[in-house]
Amino acid sequence: MPASTTTSTVPTAPGTARPSRTARPARPKGQGQWANGHREPLNGNEQQKKDDDGLNVRARIENIYAHRGFDSIDPADKRGRFRWWGLYTQRKPGIDGGRTAVLEPEELEDRYFMLRVRVDSGQLDLDQVRTIAGISREFGRDTADLTDRQNIQLHWVEIENVPEIWRRLEAVGLSTTEACGDVPRVILGSPVAGVAADEKIDATPAIREITDRYLGSKEFSNLPRKYKTTVSWLADTPYEANDIAFLGVEHPEHGPGFDVWVGGGLSTNPMLAKRLGVWVPLADVPRVWWGVTSIFRDYGYRRLRARARMKFLVADWGVARFREVLETEYLKRPLADGPAPARTAPIDHVGVHRQADGNFYVGVSPAVGRVSGTLLGKLADVAAAHGSGRVRTTPYQKLLVLDVPESEVDSLVTDLAGIGLSATPSYWQRSALACTGIEFCKLAIVETKQLTADLIAELERRVPELDVPITVHVNGCPNACARTQVADIGLKGQLVLDAEGRQVGGFQVHLGGGLGLDAGFGRKLRGLKVTATELPDYVERLARRYLSDREPDERFAQWVVRADEEDLT
Repeated sequence: MPASTTTSTVPTAPGTARPSRTARPARPKGQGQWANGHREPLNGNEQQKKDDDGLNVRARIENIYAHRGFDSIDPADKRGRFRWWGLYTQRKPGIDGGRTAVLEPEELEDRYFMLRVRVDSGQLDLDQVRTIAGISREFGRDTADLTDRQNIQLHWVEIENVPEIWRRLEAVGLSTTEACGDVPRVILGSPVAGVAADEKIDATPAIREITDRYLGSKEFSNLPRKYKTTVSWLADTPYEANDIAFLGVEHPEHGPGFDVWVGGGLSTNPMLAKRLGVWVPLADVPRVWWGVTSIFRDYGYRRLRARARMKFLVADWGVARFREVLETEYLKRPLADGPAPARTAPIDHVGVHRQADGNFYVGVSPAVGRVSGTLLGKLADVAAAHGSGRVRTTPYQKLLVLDVPESEVDSLVTDLAGIGLSATPSYWQRSALACTGIEFCKLAIVETKQLTADLIAELERRVPELDVPITVHVNGCPNACARTQVADIGLKGQLVLDAEGRQVGGFQVHLGGGLGLDAGFGRKLRGLKVTATELPDYVERLARRYLSDREPDERFAQWVVRADEEDLT
């Protein structure tokens, strides 16, 4: 008799009813949690990581692939481990969005790579800016995009040139280490850390300690999925959309420190981070980060790739259990209870602002983060000519020039405008974000960068009277790299039907999402989808209805909550 039943093996007499077979309850499937002993890989991605740590692929790039060329690359390296060094194959030109989900990886990919330069906290000196500019011009066809995670992404990179690119980046203190992959990604930080007039703690030392100690370390080079961090005194990063976030707060007894949030992430199952309810001093930030990251490594789900982000673990456990495990199993001590920080609107730092030391910083808004190596080189020259030695990237695809003497501000603003970087952009340009899109990304279904730039120009012409921000975030697929669910107008790329019933590129619309003051996900109206060609008309119509119907000081997200459905279509 199988062990899975409780039936006796003793024969019954003729005519006697046999006992019913009662199956034992099915044992729940393991989720691949290492802490529970589930070490065997449960999917192809986990098997790849067990076969070889992604960090090890650098030696093969330098010693084999760079010499033998693209065709020599092992597919498991090319489509997997290369990410640990910031490399993705980019999309082959000419493949329409309708074939994104049906073609095999080798049919979608080009022989060139997107390369992500890691810029933790967005901090760059002018030598670093010029180095990236030179690499872009020499090896990347003069391409460069500012991402909404403070990185700079290059395109058209050939494998033969990667070792030289690394040599140049590392010579000025930059790297591509763990810019992608199932690892701790770039750490977001305030682009004005150390200079902001209203900052009480500069988080830079904590960010540097984390990157110095753990970046490229085998301790965290095999996490269940990507892992996103932000550490900032100010609310100038999207802290609610990160796996772990440290946000400045004043404790009534202990003074300034950080509030800790865990479990945020967007993509196809969006969740906002939740407060752990603890207060952490600056000196303890790296240790607490280590503890939370270790929980994710050890307890994170590794069976289903779609449920491997930390947000699912936090949602299942709840913050009380998560905090208990953090304190008892990892930190071995309790953390202080802490107050919640005040909710504020996200800060983008565009414009002219006084620093704590009396100098100024100037924030400019490139259209949807698209720049170039040539433009970055000009930016470095303009900054240097006005007494600045530091540039910053932001999580909103902006650029900042720091440490500008008051006497140089007006001239700097003029010269920046002369190279196409405005410190006084329209609210349409200032509030727009766009992901890479179908131009380079193998996951994309629609075009984003040029479409959004064209949309901005059209809206500036049609609705120049817009006097408050309306954030427009455009994404080429459902993965929400442009944070579509937390925008005033979030546009998720997909194929839709036009008026003639033809399948064309378009967008599902999310309305009234936000972070900070309006934290929450956008409202989705049943059946509301817009083709790419209809987009300017739709956004204009929506903006005009808001401007005519809003109450005094009412933000767009607030208006969406109370607006009638017909006003939103």
